[in-house]
Amino acid sequence: MNISNPEPKMIHSPEQQTAVLRAEVPMDELRDFFGLAFDTVMTAAQEQNARPVGPPFALYHGMPDLTIDVEAGFPIAGDFRGTEDVQASSLPEAKAYEAIHLGSYDTLPSTYEAIQQRMRADGFTPADFMWEYYLCDPATQPDPSGWVTHVVWPVA
Repeated sequence: MNISNPEPKMIHSPEQQTAVLRAEVPMDELRDFFGLAFDTVMTAAQEQNARPVGPPFALYHGMPDLTIDVEAGFPIAGDFRGTEDVQASSLPEAKAYEAIHLGSYDTLPSTYEAIQQRMRADGFTPADFMWEYYLCDPATQPDPSGWVTHVVWPVA
């Protein structure tokens, strides 16, 4: 991943164990859901002495519409057992394309379009799921121009 070069590139993404909150969320409520999910997952992980080993992320199942099926949480090291609210899950091993998105979440569709164009130019079809790592916290970096999102979109 190279923040200075946001062009999409192919990668091999290894499987990564995660702890997540999963829900069907209206698109206009994602930010609130992420706040709840990241706090809930962090608390559950700490209670089990599991530790986050990467930034917060969201795994999207299907293409967004008015709502989206989403898992939000953290990559986890250690034994994490699901709780009443938090699931043990994983990011799958996959051949994927990644790109860095700089700026507001409102402009993420342009990064997804760039990934999709590159993928298709290389002869691949996008999978029906993708994930984003959030490398900046909007609470501590209120200026959207400084937000950095690492987008990973597997091939089908």
